[in-house]
Amino acid sequence: MTPSFIMKKILYFLKDYKKESVIAPLFKMLEAIFELIVPLVVAQIIDIGINNGDKGYIFQRCGVLILLAVIGLVCAISAQYFAAKAAVGFATQLRSALFAHIQKLSFADLDEIGTSTLITRMTSDVNQLQSGVNMVLRLFMRSPFVVFGAMIMAFTVDVKAAIVFVVAIPLLSIVVFGVMVITIPLYKKVQAALDRVLGKTRENLSGARVIRAFNKEEQEIQEFNESNEVLTDVQLLVGRISALMNPVTLIIVNVATIIIIWIGAGQVYEGVISQGEVVALVNYMSQILVELVKLANLIILITKAVACGNRVADVLEKEPTITDVAGEPILRVAETSDIMVEFQDVSFSYGTSSEEALKDISFSAKKGQTIGIIGGTGSGKSTLVNLIPRFYETEKGFVKVDGVDVKEYSLVQLREKVGMVPQKAVLFHGTIAENLRWGNPEASEEELWKAIELAQATDVVHGKEDGLSYMVEQGGRNLSGGQRQRLTIARALVKNPEILILDDSASALDFATDAKLRAALATIAETRTIFIVSQRTSSIQHADLILVLEDGEAVGMGTHAELLDCCEVYREIYDSQFKQEERGQKNG
Repeated sequence: MTPSFIMKKILYFLKDYKKESVIAPLFKMLEAIFELIVPLVVAQIIDIGINNGDKGYIFQRCGVLILLAVIGLVCAISAQYFAAKAAVGFATQLRSALFAHIQKLSFADLDEIGTSTLITRMTSDVNQLQSGVNMVLRLFMRSPFVVFGAMIMAFTVDVKAAIVFVVAIPLLSIVVFGVMVITIPLYKKVQAALDRVLGKTRENLSGARVIRAFNKEEQEIQEFNESNEVLTDVQLLVGRISALMNPVTLIIVNVATIIIIWIGAGQVYEGVISQGEVVALVNYMSQILVELVKLANLIILITKAVACGNRVADVLEKEPTITDVAGEPILRVAETSDIMVEFQDVSFSYGTSSEEALKDISFSAKKGQTIGIIGGTGSGKSTLVNLIPRFYETEKGFVKVDGVDVKEYSLVQLREKVGMVPQKAVLFHGTIAENLRWGNPEASEEELWKAIELAQATDVVHGKEDGLSYMVEQGGRNLSGGQRQRLTIARALVKNPEILILDDSASALDFATDAKLRAALATIAETRTIFIVSQRTSSIQHADLILVLEDGEAVGMGTHAELLDCCEVYREIYDSQFKQEERGQKNG
């Protein structure tokens, strides 16, 4: 993606800050104009005031310098205020747009990009862009203006000495832009290496218990250090190249200053120019030095911002693989059939994988039925139920809900029909009541307690001092695994969905609580279609239809009794668990 494309993206998010984006550089230009006048005033002090011993003139001109300084300070503060306002507003809008776009991405898109990468682009990359916009508005016009303005002012003083400026400025430009060209791709590598470090950090923090349980701390530290060393090496390389800019520019400017003094001394001796004008020329060269140092740092910042902008733009340009229905979706009238969910020849694979996670799955679930889904780890159980709310897109075949292809629904309409309890029980920071009302913001307290009772979570809520007002920490850290699972089930029940999906959502429950939960769900089964994904045969043996998966294929379908007779895979699962489950139920 070209830098010009990135600039278009940036300018788009600055659209509400056009006034600030114009005013900030203008104030900086005014500040620069007053700075360019200063050397001429200093020259007058030397040539007229000091040479003639006129103290009144000296004080008068010193007053002019103070006035120029005050005006310049006011201009600088105004410019920084408007630049900061534009940059912060730009970053806010960009971050909001990025977050909104991420919400549109499908699970497959999120899997492809990666969570740690998205976090980096939302935080570090946007912050770099904010700093880049801020500094561009403040310096991008001011620094070149001062550089070329100083050169023009030098020509008004002495043409012969000003030739030095004509030679020095192109040399300085070559150095500055040469470093920029070299470092832009390197900064992109720095951000990619940072992604890997953040990904490793996130993995270690989320899996800290497992790492310690298996005494893998040293191995993880070593792997982290290796990733960190790669990041450090790239940063050192780009840092060394960028660090060359200041000393090289200083050498060029200092050599140019020496030449100016040498030429100026000869011109003074010949009476062509005055001593004050030589001082003015040196001051102009000093101004050029200061501005080029600023410009060099600005170029480094712009380089980082462009690299970060590319990464942010990559996400913004990522087209969601699952697109919503445009406008008001036209739903054809459902057939008179009582089938609620239907899979017909459905196949699916993740990303670019050549291996299919699901292969030619066909079955139907009637309204009021409970469907059990069982199989070994990686058999495709979660993948199958994730196709119902269209978290992923089928590659072959189709999925129907209430007689209508899921692709004909708007995503909001479809997901309003579905209550999902995922494998990982996720709660958000807020009260228990606020978490339960995610599916139905208007739910009454009576409806909340009914769902809590069905989910066998009454003891969880009553056990908290504040009851429904108990504050849940981020991720539900202050609750046990079983408590989180029961509250997430209650959250789905508050939504009162037509389709309830329990994706291995009772794995942290004991056998007695699991049995009570199944009995409670049976009381509402007539009004909705329930999918229960489980590793336990006891959890799904009373289902109206059980689907047995192995390596993405449906190897068995029927009731518990039928599968025991005709499905070897199901029989093996049942035989391996039955005695253990029976023992656990008795103990419960």
